[in-house]
Amino acid sequence: DQLSGRQLAVRADITPQAARIDARRHLGGVGSSRLCYLGTVVRTRPDVPGGARCLRQLGAELFGDDSVAADDEIIRLMLAILDSCGISQPHLDIGHVGIFRALAAELALSAEDEQAAFDLLQIKSAGDLAAWCGSRGIAQEQASLLVALCTLHGGRDVLATARTRFAGRASLLQALDNLDALCGSLHAAMPALPLHIDLAELRGYRYQTGVVFAAYQPGHGRELARGGRYNGVGADFGADRPATGFSADLNQLLQLGGRTSQQQD
Repeated sequence: DQLSGRQLAVRADITPQAARIDARRHLGGVGSSRLCYLGTVVRTRPDVPGGARCLRQLGAELFGDDSVAADDEIIRLMLAILDSCGISQPHLDIGHVGIFRALAAELALSAEDEQAAFDLLQIKSAGDLAAWCGSRGIAQEQASLLVALCTLHGGRDVLATARTRFAGRASLLQALDNLDALCGSLHAAMPALPLHIDLAELRGYRYQTGVVFAAYQPGHGRELARGGRYNGVGADFGADRPATGFSADLNQLLQLGGRTSQQQD
């Protein structure tokens, strides 16, 4: 245990177990599957000082579908879960880790430099990021693309600005097209949903492979639920399949939604 120094025995994480179930059901890689779960989770450290380490985590995973429609389905399910817990007006934050990943590959950044750039992007320190690029000898034109991620956040109009900024880079434009299609579908179904796009939002960067998202409640600083695309999670089990999903702490949702212990039961 990183806090007490005592030995702990814990079971495997839930998502790999879901991926193994999907792999055994779809060894040929054909067809999709939808799995949900509710179980206890132990975190090595709390997200915030004094925060919980033992959670009742709920989640859902959709395997075998690499489409925007699958991401849309998972996000709508997540929002429906929040609503059922009494949280009816969440804000949705959405990004795409593939954009930064493509820029890092184009610059051939070492693992150490990629981490440094990642850290600066998370705090949106454009000046420090520009200075860091200069210290690494990165050409100004390429450096400006990284720095631009710090300012590319807001409504859907951000995507049009980003298309102009990243013109000619096919992988980046594809990621923007996916985001635009996803946001369009969500807006058509839920026009009142507050939607914020942030191209520097890279939560789960080492794990996620595409769209990432999180739901927030005004006045509450921490995310209520989060998720995204994590293709390839089943490769170790013999089924390298696309996947998308979300997770949330049920205890937190019920508390914020004002549900009583009797209603929880």
